[in-house]
Amino acid sequence: MSRMTLKTEGDTHMVVARRFAASPEAVYRAHTDAKLVQKWLLGPEGWTMPGCINEARPGGGEYLELEPYRRIVHVESGCTCQIPHPTDGTGTLMTMRMTLPDAATRTAMLATGMEHGMEASYLRLEGMI
Repeated sequence: MSRMTLKTEGDTHMVVARRFAASPEAVYRAHTDAKLVQKWLLGPEGWTMPGCINEARPGGGEYLELEPYRRIVHVESGCTCQIPHPTDGTGTLMTMRMTLPDAATRTAMLATGMEHGMEASYLRLEGMI
């Protein structure tokens, strides 16, 4: 439906946004159901995820907050991600705000080409939902 955008804020934040032609329920479920995460959150083509353990509940894994179909706050590999899923009648706009430990970590993440891997994952997700 639309390309992903990635912006930086301050020294330690990144904001990723992407609109999906799907309901907030579908986008939320795709981020919280381990079987679905295992299918789409793979990065570039050719990568695989042989297993996925994901307990989508506060205290389950690294989830801090869950507000079904609206908001997910979790800790992932040293960064805190907040993923709200508001809808405006034309699909779901997902906005993910990542808080990294420091500017060097953010710089290193961006240098890996993570933006391309994220977009490949989101294209895969778009095809599923």
